[in-house]
Order: sequence, then C-alpha cells, then structure tokens
Amino acid sequence: MARTQDFDDFMKQREAAAQAYVRGDPAPVVDLTVRKDPVSFFGPDGSKTEGVEAVLRDYRDGASRFGPDSACHFEVLHKQASDEEAFWTGFQVATIQMKRGGKKVPMKLRVTEVFRKEDGKWRLAHRHADQAREH
Repeated sequence: MARTQDFDDFMKQREAAAQAYVRGDPAPVVDLTVRKDPVSFFGPDGSKTEGVEAVLRDYRDGASRFGPDSACHFEVLHKQASDEEAFWTGFQVATIQMKRGGKKVPMKLRVTEVFRKEDGKWRLAHRHADQAREH
C-alpha cells in the first residue's frame, strides 16, 4: 500500500511538472528525469531520442515553444508501481499557447510513461506521446 501511495503522490508532482512544461518551463520535467541511462523519448512528431543529455535537450527545446497561457491535465487509464518501476498510460489533454504568434491550439496526446527509482525517488525513464485520434 505504501508503494501505491508513494506513486500516487509522485503522479501529482508529475502532472504539475507537465503544467509547467506547457507554460514554457521545462525545469520540473528535467528535475524528474533520470540521470542514468537508459532513458528515451518518443515524441509526438514521431521522433526517437535516447540518452540523458539528448532527452533533456529535447525537453528543454520542446518547452521553449510554449507560451505562459497554456494548460493541461492527465486522464490516467492505467497505472501501476512496484518497488523499483512504475508506469502510467492515458491521455494528456491540453490547450497550448504557441509562443510564436500566441495562437492557442487544443491538443490531446496518447501517453505512456515509465519510471524507475533513482536515489530513492521516482524518475522519468521513458515517455511515448503521440496525437490521439478522436472517434
């Protein structure tokens, strides 16, 4: 039970980091990311990035495109945690303000994130996000 509560508490922190990210601040996501390989990011544009420095660079570059008037939330379909690994899968729903032009754009991503314990804390080790299709 403690492990589940620990991960539930972490997920609140993770969602707050996503909020900061879509407002142009990558620091909370960067802080939650592992510092030891393996780490990977499959971006919404179909890209694949591996390695700590490259993934952190992608996160910083991505956040730099967003303006301060964005918002998002997670719709978690499934999540689970063991002693050392955890995941969640679902949707990230957002209204994104693009820094260039200030235009607001609705966005819904299908997301799977994998976490592992590093120095006793949950850290993001893999993110896969792509555009959701509405049916």
